[in-house]
Amino acid sequence: MESPEAGSRIVHSEWVHPRLSPAAPFDLAVVGAGIVGLAHAWEAARAGMTVVVIDRDERAVGASIRNFGHICATAQDGVALDYALVAREWWIEAAAAAGFAVRTDGTVVLARTAAELAVLEEFAARRDGDSVRLLTAAEARDRAGFGSPDVVGGAHLPLDLRVDSPSAVPALTRHLAGLGVVFRFGEDVRSIDEGVVRTADADYRAEAIVVCVGHDLDRLFPSLAAEHGLTRCRLRMMEIEPPRGARIDPGVFTGTSLLRYGGFASTDAAAAVRAELIERSPELIAHTINLMCTQRPDGRVVIGDTHHYERTLDPFDDEALDSLLLREFARLFAEDDLVVRRRWRGVYASAPEPYLVASPVPGVTVASVTSGIGMTTAFGLAPAVLAASLPA
Repeated sequence: MESPEAGSRIVHSEWVHPRLSPAAPFDLAVVGAGIVGLAHAWEAARAGMTVVVIDRDERAVGASIRNFGHICATAQDGVALDYALVAREWWIEAAAAAGFAVRTDGTVVLARTAAELAVLEEFAARRDGDSVRLLTAAEARDRAGFGSPDVVGGAHLPLDLRVDSPSAVPALTRHLAGLGVVFRFGEDVRSIDEGVVRTADADYRAEAIVVCVGHDLDRLFPSLAAEHGLTRCRLRMMEIEPPRGARIDPGVFTGTSLLRYGGFASTDAAAAVRAELIERSPELIAHTINLMCTQRPDGRVVIGDTHHYERTLDPFDDEALDSLLLREFARLFAEDDLVVRRRWRGVYASAPEPYLVASPVPGVTVASVTSGIGMTTAFGLAPAVLAASLPA
């Protein structure tokens, strides 16, 4: 089977496995070609199963490419940490197999107050020395790659990874097609019943079905979505020119990240950070802002992000939020003139629990990451879901 040129668009009429017709029964049908769906396709294909992946768009355009490309394994907690550590090894293997780059520079957390540094110290004491290394102020600035003036210390999380999502996700899709996975892009799923996925174009029959449509679960199974409190998280992100040509090898977290990720937020010291931010910068708390950044291969820096929760998204974006992000990053980079090249809105599924895994119909499993960590944990989630849902 001949693969198209790198970066070309994969459309629904191409790449049908030569031994299978579109109507043939598959071992597994996956609805949704984002990173969660691709993770399930990967696990099944590597086990020798026949797989079809169905998506309404002509290529991945959602949360799987509108993100930092940050595989933030270390800062997770509970089952998310278990999934993240499994997924970390998968990303390294997948990058080699599918031909995309994965960065192993880890994450640097910049502490700019004594309260923030106390969280890192408590967090480091809970974890082994291979996963967290405390840094002096000078070491933190050096590892980050830019001279943030008010840094008092930090931590390096060497296990974390980075990928360039807009290129890694298509590369993974091409690789899976080469393994025999059938992709049906541009087909809108109308209904799902036991053993069959119905689109406007065809019926796809399969022994098992996994639905990985994230925040759009309420379009297919509204009662299930309502039962689990599913809503949408709307966020704002930007891409800027690197300040003073900075090279930023790791992902970079700040004090707001200490309230965002379970491993940090579960420390006793995190309460003081929250109180400090409410006193000093209440708008960061009001808009649930996580000030972090990563650098893309072309040098541009992805910055963000805000978080607002609603079932039906407000269609209007407030410029004040972008101004707030730019102000905070100007302070972080000690650079007044930040040049914005692209802006976008991200959307992902949110619910009280970090994962929504349920069976609304016999033979059908819903698998959604409802905590904004799909890139980090999907490839740990998928093996668990398939082990529980596939026929013996």
